[in-house]
Amino acid sequence: MKPLPWLNPARAQALLQALRERILIIDGAMGTMIQQWRLEEADYRGERFAGGFDAQHADPAHPACGHDLKGNNDLLLLTRPDVIAAVHTAYLEAGADLIETNTFNATAVSQADYHLEHIVYELNKAGAALARRCCAAIEATTPDRPRFVIGVLGPTSRTASISPDVNDPGFRNTSFEELRVTYREAVDGLIDGGADTIMVETIFDTLNAKAALFAVEEAFDARGGRLPIMISGTITDASGRTLSGQTAEAFHASMAHAQPLSIGLNCALGAKDLREHIETLARVSDGYVSAHPNAGLPNAFGEYDETPEEMAETLQEFARSGLLNLVGGCCGTTPAHIAAIAQAMRGIAPRALPRDPERRAA
Repeated sequence: MKPLPWLNPARAQALLQALRERILIIDGAMGTMIQQWRLEEADYRGERFAGGFDAQHADPAHPACGHDLKGNNDLLLLTRPDVIAAVHTAYLEAGADLIETNTFNATAVSQADYHLEHIVYELNKAGAALARRCCAAIEATTPDRPRFVIGVLGPTSRTASISPDVNDPGFRNTSFEELRVTYREAVDGLIDGGADTIMVETIFDTLNAKAALFAVEEAFDARGGRLPIMISGTITDASGRTLSGQTAEAFHASMAHAQPLSIGLNCALGAKDLREHIETLARVSDGYVSAHPNAGLPNAFGEYDETPEEMAETLQEFARSGLLNLVGGCCGTTPAHIAAIAQAMRGIAPRALPRDPERRAA
């Protein structure tokens, strides 16, 4: 069956052209950057959600009444968009070619923790639109170098293939259908907001990812067009497997049916520990390969100690070994890390593809 055409042909072709020319830079962490702003409950609530702030001002009819919203970083898209825009801009100025929308937890499953399931579409649309504006502002100063918005679909806080109760192995706290429905709502928002690609990322449960990809394809079919798909899993520990038990090669085999533009790994491990698994993907994948690892492993205080220089040196070896097409950072990384990585990638050719990327992505 003939693939659907691109929803935005000019943007898709610009991305494919950039990937042919050089290793592209993905941005770094969002959460640790937000922490630097030391935001309080009032920042997360803004004017719109102030009705449920405290007993004195509480509105019992307010959906967030009696529930803290602090920590719901996706909500800042509506209440403190200036903070999110500042983070996006810092990464773009550091050299990022692609920035990820602040929508990691913008699904009904995750927003249920804050009783805000009803704003999922709005969050995703706002996240993509804000990132698009930030990219456009930078592009205006460098029109020969386009920047791209990655519409992010996070893994949610539940797992469809593993029981959260060790005493009941057959129990599941979500289902493929529940995940499909909430992912579809999120995808529609990301597309309507102007995302250039859709990335299913930090995949620890392959069944969750399959629900996301099913929803993505549903959205594409409904529109009669598609965006490039990016997939990024996470190896959870030294076992070299995802939480649902797959090696990097098995993970690739499970995802290949989606014919993604890129497949890669992010989070959980630092770059050094991720290398052998990225090497596996580079060997088996006929699409582009991405890596955006943490800044090392967290210390006893939950902080990340790997310096920009250390991380860049490690990832430069990946690139010189022909393993990378896209690279960036995850937990603990900052604009300084991304600037160092961008500098380290200069002059190094991207990993060569065994097949024509037009045939894979078109």
